[in-house]
Amino acid sequence: MLLGFMLAGPATAGDLHPVRGFLPDLRFSLQTAGPKTVTQDDYKGKVVLLFFGYASCPDVCPTTLAQLAAVMDELGPQAQEVRILFVSVDPHRDTPESLQTYVKAFDTHAIGLSGTEKQIADLARRYRVAYQIEKPDPKAPDDYEVAHSRGVYFFDREGRARFLAPDTESVQVLTEGVRRLL
Repeated sequence: MLLGFMLAGPATAGDLHPVRGFLPDLRFSLQTAGPKTVTQDDYKGKVVLLFFGYASCPDVCPTTLAQLAAVMDELGPQAQEVRILFVSVDPHRDTPESLQTYVKAFDTHAIGLSGTEKQIADLARRYRVAYQIEKPDPKAPDDYEVAHSRGVYFFDREGRARFLAPDTESVQVLTEGVRRLL
């Protein structure tokens, strides 16, 4: 199940939505495999593509990650200057290690990030991401659905929010957006 979100500013079809001044700059403290705590400072100097979802998502998350992997392929050697950050909104099932295994299956530049419920909720609120975790059945505590909004956030090398792209945007438009930031 997916939730819609509001976009900042006007946009035309086949274009990215500029969000400079509408969304805050990149700031977080989450865990990646290891477990290791990382912050926005670990990605300073890189263009960051931030996406919220969860590893057991049946459709949008794998499709979007595959799309972002295609962007990285299009970038060729420039992909070294870009990181895909996939933040799980399902920290109960997505451990840092399992999440990293999941995202690396799509692209070696992808980083899976998880945290406490509070850390995830605070970051989601910061970027106006909506999500809802269905109450699990006590007989099957790991079998539940998660609804989440969709979109890819682009941050420049200094961590400034620059664009928001719908997950339905073409690989060509996404790639051009990244190149503008490089």
